[in-house]
Amino acid sequence: MGVGMALQLHNLDARTRGFMLEELELDVASGNLYISPRLSSRGQADYEQLLREAASERDEVWLGEALRSHGRMSSTEFQRNPRGGRSMVRVPASAAGTLAEEEFARYCARGICRRAMEEGIPRVIIYQAKSAANPRQEFQAMIGSEIDAQGLLAELRGRGEGEQALRLPPGPNSELNVRLP
Repeated sequence: MGVGMALQLHNLDARTRGFMLEELELDVASGNLYISPRLSSRGQADYEQLLREAASERDEVWLGEALRSHGRMSSTEFQRNPRGGRSMVRVPASAAGTLAEEEFARYCARGICRRAMEEGIPRVIIYQAKSAANPRQEFQAMIGSEIDAQGLLAELRGRGEGEQALRLPPGPNSELNVRLP
């Protein structure tokens, strides 16, 4: 994602943002807030508050810019070698934007699922939130599909096997998100 290219997030209003913040607080209280290893110690210290501000009144572009500033991202990281060793490599310049986009989109999808459930809407609709130069066919096939809001919420809260089964949002540089019908 280039700087300034915002996701097209449907239903991102005060009501959805309220549910996003509740989901964030749930993760914080349970110790499940994802802290990227690419964040510096300052970035780790600032991340929760920055994510809270982004969810309450800003967007993923702002979050990415905030993470990129004040030394919040590490400049290097260890990477495993094919032979089993590890070497030091530079963290990609796009890392802050990718992290911001991925996590903001995840909380937005969780907020939409919570909102749908609260409003008695059992299913949400998958749509393309970001255009891609080379759209992935498996994602294109999902556009327009309806998915159970409660099941998706459980998967998005997990960060584990369920997320892999559904793959929505499907990790870095995701093209998809969900909206209300």
